Amino acid sequence: MGLTMSQRRAVTKTIATRYKRADKAAKGVILDELCATTGWHRNHARKALAAALKPKIVKPARKARTPTYDVNTVAALRFCWAVLGAPTGKRLAPVMGELVPTLRRFEELDVTDEVAAALIAMSAATMDRRLAADRAKLALKGRSHTKPGSLLKDQIPIRTWAQWDDAVPGFVEIDLVGHEGGNAVGEHCYTLTVTDIATGWTENRSVRNKARRWVIAALEDVASIMPFPVLGVDSDYADLVIMPTWTPVPLLMKVS
Repeated sequence: MGLTMSQRRAVTKTIATRYKRADKAAKGVILDELCATTGWHRNHARKALAAALKPKIVKPARKARTPTYDVNTVAALRFCWAVLGAPTGKRLAPVMGELVPTLRRFEELDVTDEVAAALIAMSAATMDRRLAADRAKLALKGRSHTKPGSLLKDQIPIRTWAQWDDAVPGFVEIDLVGHEGGNAVGEHCYTLTVTDIATGWTENRSVRNKARRWVIAALEDVASIMPFPVLGVDSDYADLVIMPTWTPVPLLMKVS
């Protein structure tokens, strides 16, 4: 594997002084060694050795640019962003020309004329950069209420009165979707979705929580109106644990 460009420069810089002080015969040997090491042509190697000895002009560090928008402008931007329900910059920027004067007219936004003008002139990309930290705080964490593991699987009775066959109507997938709005503390409603794998027939039922009685009642209601008997249920661990005694028909429980 050949040397990288930075490694070639380091080798050239190391032998450049020795090359300059050497006589003609020694310079030829050094060039041969450098070409063999780097894979360069002799002409390029000579230029690289000469360039390595030239002093390089170090440019002064670039001064940090003064922020265009001050703290008050960014705070006003956050307020406008929250009023509209946290849209992206592409949706927020086009309406700022109407939103800012309206909020100021109803005394909801108390800013100077300079700040108001800056809000209206701000680009969508700048809005997204300034609001990145605030948008990150709104990201939902832990959307799933299912906790994977082998403990539940070992404790769940598995019905095996039939062979699982996805091509036959009656083998369904179920799932509980929580409507907690990102905060799983306390009690909230769920939607039980039952989908037949073969036909795509889907039924939804609202349940008060994940308690066994509500889910079983919802499953029984779904099974009573399905155009074919429910032969098997495929569910995740958390849902499956509440169903081992629900058997309106000989039922196969499948652990996925």
